[in-house]
Amino acid sequence: MAKGRKPKGLGDTIEQITTATGIKAVVDKISEVTGIDCGCEERKDALNKLWSYRQPNCISEDNVTWLTDFLPNKPEQLTIKAQERLKIIYKEVFSIDFKTTSCGSCWRDMIREIERVYEVQTNEQ
Repeated sequence: MAKGRKPKGLGDTIEQITTATGIKAVVDKISEVTGIDCGCEERKDALNKLWSYRQPNCISEDNVTWLTDFLPNKPEQLTIKAQERLKIIYKEVFSIDFKTTSCGSCWRDMIREIERVYEVQTNEQ
């Protein structure tokens, strides 16, 4: 992570701490000598994904209207049309593409994230 950059998540924060304390330099040197990758970058990316500091964007009025109809009656099976709309909303709110998946729990978690932002936004209006 570049010096002075704001951390995106927990992984970046840990990297800042280990750099400041000299731990990162020691680990990098051991990796260099042994030729074994320490896995720091992968771990940092995983932690950034799990504990992100991202601030969501507001949901557009058109998408709030759509969610107002969708959320109270969430179907067991999402139609392709609903999946596409949810992906668009997710990208609008979190500035991250949501990859199409057949994983039901992935969709459930994504909808929960959108729903949290929706609830905050609609309660403020």
